[in-house]
Amino acid sequence: MENQKVMNRGLVVLGAILIQLALGAIYAWSVFTPSLVAEGWSKANTQWVFAIGLASFAIFMVFSGKKLATWGPQKLAMLGGIILGIGYLLAGLFGGTSFNSLVILIGLVGGAGIGIAYVVPIAVGMRWFPDKKGMITGLAVAGFGFGALLWVKLAGSWGHLIENLGLSTTFTIYGIAFAAMVIIGGMWMKFPPAGWKPEGYEEKQTAGGIVDDREFTTKEMLGKTQFYLIFLTFIFSAGAGLMSIGLMKLYPMEALIKNGYSEIEASAIAGTAMAVFFSLANGLGRILWGMLSDKLGRKTSIIAMTAIQGVVVILFTYMAGSEYLLYLGATLIGFNFGGNFALFPTITADTFGAKNVGLNYPWVFLAYGFGGIMGPILGGKLGDMGNFPLAFTIAGIAVLIGTVLTIMVKPAKK
Repeated sequence: MENQKVMNRGLVVLGAILIQLALGAIYAWSVFTPSLVAEGWSKANTQWVFAIGLASFAIFMVFSGKKLATWGPQKLAMLGGIILGIGYLLAGLFGGTSFNSLVILIGLVGGAGIGIAYVVPIAVGMRWFPDKKGMITGLAVAGFGFGALLWVKLAGSWGHLIENLGLSTTFTIYGIAFAAMVIIGGMWMKFPPAGWKPEGYEEKQTAGGIVDDREFTTKEMLGKTQFYLIFLTFIFSAGAGLMSIGLMKLYPMEALIKNGYSEIEASAIAGTAMAVFFSLANGLGRILWGMLSDKLGRKTSIIAMTAIQGVVVILFTYMAGSEYLLYLGATLIGFNFGGNFALFPTITADTFGAKNVGLNYPWVFLAYGFGGIMGPILGGKLGDMGNFPLAFTIAGIAVLIGTVLTIMVKPAKK
């Protein structure tokens, strides 16, 4: 590889998927929550670790975007992997069930590591694949969705790590695995040489009449109405999905038990809904919404995705207590939630320029941090009050407001 001037761009895809598989750890959090509730944690406290992790992830991604040009993508990816690994490793060494240590080590430190590494495969991938931005972004972030499935199943029904080794050792093993995967994937995180283009690719106008090479600085972007419409839509869409992830085990378990299932049956069904149906659909949604958006355009895709999601989240209160309807609801919510991560980076690139996407998308992604606090905390609080259905209804209505906001997005002008 070293002798060739331009490396094979397929390696960028491989590295991106490897990195994102490890970063998907954040979505595996729900597999640890029943053990923590059994240790005496409140449901709201289990959601605090998740919420702090999401906020830290979003904030450190802005830092990472600023450092991308100076530190380079390779160093940033590896640094993120090391920080993520250390967070989980120390959480394991410090006993694994203290609220304060898990908030700091898995929430704050783990979230920071994810945030530092996350933007790298997206920014690098778009430079290597200007001809297939939606597809490459979808593939790059699909690993994040599938990562949740892998880590949930290893801790639970495939690997029985929590059952056999306990929470502490599981955290320790995961810390080592995360660091190793991100460091290996990070080796291929390099921008293409200046002026490089794929064979036969010509920059052209997008469907909205925006020329691909128009670049907005972060300051210019933050002065545009388009930014705020996209930002609010992302808050509502991410918030509903993140609340669903945080509660995908606890809420259906309660609903199924009310409908006559035993606790063991309810736990198995709810676990399958989260670990199989939600996680697989979350990964597939990233790839398929990304590919669809290359054909339909980003705006049309976001309108379709949020409209479907809003309706399904509202209807989820009627689906959670029935095994097969629960699987359907988990699949649809996961599929549309996954679409956020392919569509929001690409609408940012199309609206404000692809070269600056590493710098600009972290600001758009702060919306995910807001959604990550509001959604899970709303769900946890209303859950402790015994009213999960109200949480899902509020979240669904918010997503439909996002659909209306996206309809209002017009091409940005200098």
